[in-house]
Amino acid sequence: MSDFVHLHVHSQYSLLDGQASIKNLVDKAVDDGMKAIALTDHGSMFGVKEFYNYVNKKNAPQQAILKNLANELKTLDKEKDADQVKKIEDQIAIETQKLFKPIIGCECYVAHRGRTSKEGRPDMSGWHLVVLAKNKQGYQNLIKMVSQSWTEGFYMRPRIDKELLEKYSEGLIISSACLGGEIPKKVTSGDLEAAEEAVQWFKSVFGEDYYLELQRHQATKPGANVEAYPLQQHVNQELLKIGAKYDVKVIATNDVHFVNEEDSEAHDRLICLSTGKDYNDPNRMRYTMQEWLKSTAEMKQLFADVPFALTNTLEIAEKVEFYSIDSEPLMPFFPIDASFGTEEEYKTRYSEAQLIEEFGEGAYYRLGGYNKVIRIKLEADFLTHLTYIGAAERYGEDLEPDIKERLDFELETMKTMGFPGYFLIVQDFIAAARGMGVAVGPGRGSAAGSAVAYCLKITDIDPIKYDLLFERFLNPDRISMPDIDIDFDDDGRGEVLQWVTQKYGKERVAHIITYGTMATKSAIKDVARVQQLPLSISNELAKLVPDRIPDKKKVTLRDAIEYVPELKEAANSPDQNLKDTLKFAQMLEGNVRNIGVHACGIIIGQDDISNVVPVSTAEDKESGESILVTQYEGSVIEETGLIKMDFLGLKTLSIIKEAIENIKHTTGNTIDISKIALDDKRTYELYSQGKTTGTFQFESAGMQKYLKELQPSKFEDLIAMNALYRPGPMDYIPSFIARKHGEEEIAYDISVMDRYLDDTYGITVYQEQVMLLSRLLADFTRGESDELRKAMGKKKIEQMNKLKTKFLAGGAKNGHEKKVLEKVWADWEKFASYAFNKSHATCYSWIAYQTAWLKANFPAEYMAAVLSRNLSNITEITKFMDECRAMNMSVLGPDVNESFSKFAVNDAGDIRFGLGAIKGVGSGAVADIVQEREKNGPFKGVFDFVERINLTSCNKRNIESLALAGAFDAFSQEIKREQFLGVNVKGEAFLDLLIRYGNKYQADKTLAQNSLFGDDSSFDIARPEVPVTEDWSELELLNKERELIGIYLSAHPLDDYSLILNHICNIGVAELEDKDALANKEITFGGLVSSAREGMTKRNTPYMIIKVEDFSGSGEIALFGDDYINFSKYGRPGLYLFVRGRVQGRHFNPNQLEFKITSIELLPDVKDKLIEKITITLPLHEMNNQMIEELSELTKDKPGTSLLYFEVVDGEKNMKVELFARNFKIQVSKELVDFLSSSENLIFRLN
Repeated sequence: MSDFVHLHVHSQYSLLDGQASIKNLVDKAVDDGMKAIALTDHGSMFGVKEFYNYVNKKNAPQQAILKNLANELKTLDKEKDADQVKKIEDQIAIETQKLFKPIIGCECYVAHRGRTSKEGRPDMSGWHLVVLAKNKQGYQNLIKMVSQSWTEGFYMRPRIDKELLEKYSEGLIISSACLGGEIPKKVTSGDLEAAEEAVQWFKSVFGEDYYLELQRHQATKPGANVEAYPLQQHVNQELLKIGAKYDVKVIATNDVHFVNEEDSEAHDRLICLSTGKDYNDPNRMRYTMQEWLKSTAEMKQLFADVPFALTNTLEIAEKVEFYSIDSEPLMPFFPIDASFGTEEEYKTRYSEAQLIEEFGEGAYYRLGGYNKVIRIKLEADFLTHLTYIGAAERYGEDLEPDIKERLDFELETMKTMGFPGYFLIVQDFIAAARGMGVAVGPGRGSAAGSAVAYCLKITDIDPIKYDLLFERFLNPDRISMPDIDIDFDDDGRGEVLQWVTQKYGKERVAHIITYGTMATKSAIKDVARVQQLPLSISNELAKLVPDRIPDKKKVTLRDAIEYVPELKEAANSPDQNLKDTLKFAQMLEGNVRNIGVHACGIIIGQDDISNVVPVSTAEDKESGESILVTQYEGSVIEETGLIKMDFLGLKTLSIIKEAIENIKHTTGNTIDISKIALDDKRTYELYSQGKTTGTFQFESAGMQKYLKELQPSKFEDLIAMNALYRPGPMDYIPSFIARKHGEEEIAYDISVMDRYLDDTYGITVYQEQVMLLSRLLADFTRGESDELRKAMGKKKIEQMNKLKTKFLAGGAKNGHEKKVLEKVWADWEKFASYAFNKSHATCYSWIAYQTAWLKANFPAEYMAAVLSRNLSNITEITKFMDECRAMNMSVLGPDVNESFSKFAVNDAGDIRFGLGAIKGVGSGAVADIVQEREKNGPFKGVFDFVERINLTSCNKRNIESLALAGAFDAFSQEIKREQFLGVNVKGEAFLDLLIRYGNKYQADKTLAQNSLFGDDSSFDIARPEVPVTEDWSELELLNKERELIGIYLSAHPLDDYSLILNHICNIGVAELEDKDALANKEITFGGLVSSAREGMTKRNTPYMIIKVEDFSGSGEIALFGDDYINFSKYGRPGLYLFVRGRVQGRHFNPNQLEFKITSIELLPDVKDKLIEKITITLPLHEMNNQMIEELSELTKDKPGTSLLYFEVVDGEKNMKVELFARNFKIQVSKELVDFLSSSENLIFRLN
């Protein structure tokens, strides 16, 4: 056993300062024989929970031995078996000594002048001080102090002060830290008197738990800090004297920042990254390169002259107790109106005996005894009260017995688990959200299985109607934390969080921290910057890292170097800088780089959260206010007893909400989306036609195909498809469809199974079906059926075997044949891992149905909302605009007389672009435009506009943006877009003259109205002359438009080539990214060059990256070597290209795919040659004169270069005749293709 432990240790959670993983630190300490190790990260406790959990994992085998000994001890009689008891107690003492001890601490910053002083340089940092928790009380004091260093003392760094140290001194052990500590700083400054005074203060507060810290970092490596060691030697001499003078013990530490000596150079690069310096900067910050986790032998050698400084570390380790930082659930309290009851009143009504009888003895003591249970009793009674009020509204005044039984069962389970307050809080903020006009989802996940949640309006799906199960949410046979995830509309989520914070208190509501690590590519780029490797080479190295490697779950740089020859070559390069970049990137990869805030995780505490876990602060992106953030991350936070809730923002709810607002604007009607009919004919027609683009969950091409085949006719069909459309269960879809249409027999292994399988045509689709059938067939309890679900889903073989025995026995008891039961069980085993949560499928199918209902019944209003909420995604907005055109709706540009802030529907039923989405146009300007228009009528022209509008809010920049975006195009007879930027013969800008005119007009009008005899006609101001300018080209107009509204709206530069791009090219440019899907295929695509960039490779050869855009989005073409020589001339923005090539494996690595160019041509040169022929299929029995006349009109007298073929098909006789127009070739026009595409009876193909 080692006679030394490290007490000053930084992990990677000392952000960009420590390079040691917690696992490696603990493992090395254990392997060296140390009995403990401390974790003392700078100013935070981010790594403490991981540290605590990992040490527990290391101790698990030893804890198992101790548990067995303790159990054995319980079986003995202390008097009769005294010798054996003594023997086991001695053995327990021996085995306990073998446990490795985690010492939780922090190297705090102590403010020089107090934590509230924040006045420039003197207050920007603080003295270093190592603080260790001796016991549970010390831990609670430490987290309180660290929390306040963030919430009260943060100024460049989180800072505590001596006031906090004195207040929270109990249970803490203190050491004087490194050269940055108060005592060392005062010693080095020569103020020994002040140093001694500081020691006396610490001694007076902490007594025997205050220690002085000796460090010896003699630099031996080139480039290391050589200044620290002489200072340490001087400080050490004085500390030994002061320690002897004031009876303060000294300890030896090594200020650990990395694990092994060979990590020092990687750590050196990390410090460069942290400080923003280059590696070759002579003035950069340097460590001594001695800060590794030295072995006991190394420390003994280093401090051979003061061996007591080593053994004193053991004294500290012995002082530190084993304690738990975890807790049973700490349910937050819900404030109940005193008129219903209070805890004091309940204490007079219920004795301990009564509560034990009601809760059961086990639950009573598990929940914490009388004072805690009386609170739970009050909350449970109030929850019951609210539930039955809601039940009367949901189910009617006279509840059916099965509904009452279900509610009572759920309420009893919630009560005995101690969770009533949780449900009260959730229903409270959901009710508040609805009251604020925030859209709330119908539920998600297994919480929708709760009838109580349905009655409280936490969820909107009736679980009894849809056979959703409560025990899927809370198993009555085992305690598990409730987990209700709530969807809010994107805009309202922040409002709900603010409401919760205000109601429950800022100190009791916190967000959850996330840790950002240095990913493979960013590690390369970070180290490359420090090494001053050229950016082009850095980017090239990063791009060589593949997204996936066969047989590897996660791509690491080490694996990538082995897998990619170019990376391997670079890693072994004679270029030392290149070689070092990859070497140190491997060593730093995975290091914690920064902290963030979980997107949706929220903690609501029973008390101040800093009483349970340390907290830090962050800025709320929405409000800009400071928010609390837990220092432990989401996967472990609930182990501490805190209750996590997910407040999710769901864009679809925002779309639904906005669509309802659009409907009210166009029709005057307010839609209650929660009460729409589930048997709407139009909605099921939309689903049956597969016209689901823009709706929720059902819009993929594969889903559309199956919907057309299924022809859904009831809501249950949609739930099933939602559950089945995923890898695995998707194989059952054809059978599901065939059974619905009577094309496949619906058979049940046991006839009574139809009770739960009827809605899915005899196919087991949901986990809930397995659970319900296990009860029906074999008398499983609610809890057992949930255990079955979990065991099957996670393939727990041992547990499944036990449950199978019970299933067979229970089934036989109910008269079912063993052979049939065996088959049922085998089917369940096969499908259970794929079976889906019906609760979640039902909730999200309900949201999906709402979107489909809106699209089917109010198409323009719905699509306007869809467009508004996807404006930032060019690929999605293009897709949805195409869908609008397919629905015979035009998407028109912005217009000051028709547009509102967002996309809206005009009187003609077309969609208008929103003014608020134009760059440079503020919300105030939009509000004033709409208000003036609605008050005094449409604007008659641009001069009328500036005469009426508030030119303070709608200023020159706003008007310029409106003009260039086309918002004044309705006045094109008066002025065109380009003329707004024109100048007159005097060189005066028209826009300046226009604004000046508007201001003068409004000022004179106000003066005339206020004069004694004036009226509106008593003044006359000459309007400025519109300048004559050269017309912009269409491309110039469109580029200005796109610059301001983000998309090509009134037209697209590629419209002239749409036939080629849509019908000849076999991929869209955006598809180039997914090379796996294109492997070994010849591909063609076209588009517009939007940008090109050139550079030099590491071999000093030129390359070019060309960015090409088409209707699908954008993609990049890389030109290296011969491709650069042959094709770089096409890298000019504004060129229209047609590209042929092949996706294939690289020559040196067939597993890595690349796009190899065959040819590049200019689209204008080849567009007329690419369509060689068109074949039109005519159904014989659908042909009529009108069809023939329209075809004739579109093909006759349209000479061109394409051959024309007809196929006349007789479907009844299964015959077809091919006809060829020999005497002429035609021009395949867009009009012809649009006609053929829109006709339900005509089919065509090109080439």
